[in-house]
Amino acid sequence: MKVTKKTEDRIKTGLPKFQKVLGIAKDRDLNESDTVSIITDILAEIFGYDKYLEVTSELAIRGTYCDIAIKLGDKFQYIIECKAIGTELKENHLRQAIGYGANKGIQWVVLTNGIDWQVYRMRFEQPIAWDLVARFDLSTISIRNERDMEKMLILTKEGVEKGAREELFEKTQCVNRFIAAALILSDSVVSSLKREFKKLSEGINVEEAEIVALLRDGVLRRDLLEGEESELAFAKVAKHFKQAAKKSPAKKVVTTKPVEPTAPALSITEQILAEEAAKTVVAEPEPQA
Repeated sequence: MKVTKKTEDRIKTGLPKFQKVLGIAKDRDLNESDTVSIITDILAEIFGYDKYLEVTSELAIRGTYCDIAIKLGDKFQYIIECKAIGTELKENHLRQAIGYGANKGIQWVVLTNGIDWQVYRMRFEQPIAWDLVARFDLSTISIRNERDMEKMLILTKEGVEKGAREELFEKTQCVNRFIAAALILSDSVVSSLKREFKKLSEGINVEEAEIVALLRDGVLRRDLLEGEESELAFAKVAKHFKQAAKKSPAKKVVTTKPVEPTAPALSITEQILAEEAAKTVVAEPEPQA
């Protein structure tokens, strides 16, 4: 997504201000209520929401209220679970936020303490699953860094409206360490390595199985080859190559008509003898009746 001047100017103005505010708030170890108040101001002054019409704490979930919800028009876009600025964000905090999102059918969930911002996209399956799409430290993030801006934009009002969230989500699904590991172990990459090994080793034959074993046991980390994320990555890569094979035009098989064998050309000697034989046949008189 291309950043508009309006969005860029707002972030340029708001970011330094709140980086200073967050530093002071952390030094004072402000409680959760005060942290939520600062986060609400950040949502308005950096991310561009109307704090009175689009930022609410009135979304009831299972008899309680979530900290903050972002609503554009008649649709909730984010549930934001806030913790005190000095609180380290943990798995149980995330599960609480995910539970809220699942209960209300809101796909995008944010967990933050004002400094650490984590943005998740939920998968409504059994059991509920989720993917981390972006994480950044608002106290150190830089508007001059393209990757930092890419992460921040998905939380802006303009980013939500223009599909920046889904764009970044698709990117994270295709460009990550698990996909990289699956591609490295793919047939095409292993075949390329085999050719290069053969060149380096002056013709010594290296089998594909040896290369795969080398990559699995000595090059790639074990956590890239195990677990659900790894399985999803390998399945995605396998599907990609399968679809690519279907799209590739089949090699045209050229069939040729069998050529009838021709008699070899006569030599000069054979030509002379043949001509003489023909003359003899012509000159021979017909027998008398």
